[in-house]
Amino acid sequence: MSAFKSKIYSVALILAVSTGVLTGCNGIKTEAKYPSGLDRNMTGNNIYGKKESVIGEGGFLGKRKKSDGESAIGVNSFLWRATLDTVSFMPLASADPFGGVILTDWYTDPQKPNERVKINAFIMGRELKANGIRVRTFRQVRKGGEWRDANVSEDTSSKLEDAILIRARELRIANLADER
Repeated sequence: MSAFKSKIYSVALILAVSTGVLTGCNGIKTEAKYPSGLDRNMTGNNIYGKKESVIGEGGFLGKRKKSDGESAIGVNSFLWRATLDTVSFMPLASADPFGGVILTDWYTDPQKPNERVKINAFIMGRELKANGIRVRTFRQVRKGGEWRDANVSEDTSSKLEDAILIRARELRIANLADER
């Protein structure tokens, strides 16, 4: 029974303290003051000026140089756009510019109605490098009315990666020409 009483006293004490704190704040009076034209600059209290950040200038990572395809997206923008251009004939299932993942849905070539392919592309970082893109290709064939997994040529993914890298290089060269 004493443990029960001590719990009741603890709860009562917490309620009393929190009530006292809340009612104590009631006596503080503040006045909101809208700055006039003179107040903004003369007092050094310019609310319309540059804002300071608690986490520092440029956010957690600091200021980053936006060159070589770096942008507000999480991966290299040239690789991102080149990948989208390369797989543009296929329906997209998902595209995450911050994670660098592009997933297509199954695509059936009208000339090969019993075969379909799917591509998963992963952009590996912010730099435009040969190892900055990984492509996984999947293929299925229809047998007996059902789609079944089939082998994909070993160099298919490599050829797609090369095509993406070539397109990314073209986009980068075009971007450099525009900057001049």
